[in-house]
Amino acid sequence: MFTRLLKRRITVTHTPTLHVVTAGSQSSKELCSIIQQIHPYMDGIHIREKEKTAIELYQLIESLKHVAVPLEKIIVNDRVDVAVLSKIGGVQLAYHSLEVGVVKQEFLNLHVGKSVHSLQEALEAEKQGADFLLYGHIYHTDSKQHLQPRGIQGLKAIARSVRVPVIAIGGIQPHHVQEVMKAGAHGLAVMSGVFQSTNPLERVKQYRSELLKWSEKR
Repeated sequence: MFTRLLKRRITVTHTPTLHVVTAGSQSSKELCSIIQQIHPYMDGIHIREKEKTAIELYQLIESLKHVAVPLEKIIVNDRVDVAVLSKIGGVQLAYHSLEVGVVKQEFLNLHVGKSVHSLQEALEAEKQGADFLLYGHIYHTDSKQHLQPRGIQGLKAIARSVRVPVIAIGGIQPHHVQEVMKAGAHGLAVMSGVFQSTNPLERVKQYRSELLKWSEKR
């Protein structure tokens, strides 16, 4: 499902996608437990664990595989090597990562996302062949307390200027979903809103419910 949705252009009517991003503050065992519960409601599960080594990431993905989390839903941050060897859904590249064009040239079948923070970065990522973009942060978030949110207007500008899916991230609460989708996002991604919630499953269901409401309006 994940790969099929990513290939659709934003100008085409589509089912909004819901992604989660790990917060880097939980053990592999805790992550595995949460993801096992929520994965049926997710389209993309981003493993963003900067402190974990390659082998730890690989072992985490193997653990997710053993509890029946579909590999095609899993996206690992930065580590192209782990993504390729684990045969997962894709890799998410940051500003410090390998360039999109280099990765796409060497691994034609690997879905490559790029985190962007401006229209210029978005256009460059699309030019290099990125399959999807992660743009933010949209609203205030505790993980970026000293940075001003980029807001809805920036999201609108990017969504209208590129032909690849744009996933919005950053401080998005369930009551923001309609505004985010109206701005042209292909979907949204949530980090602390799920992984730091006292009830991750219920929280995910709230986001999914709001996305379904948006779909029904279309």
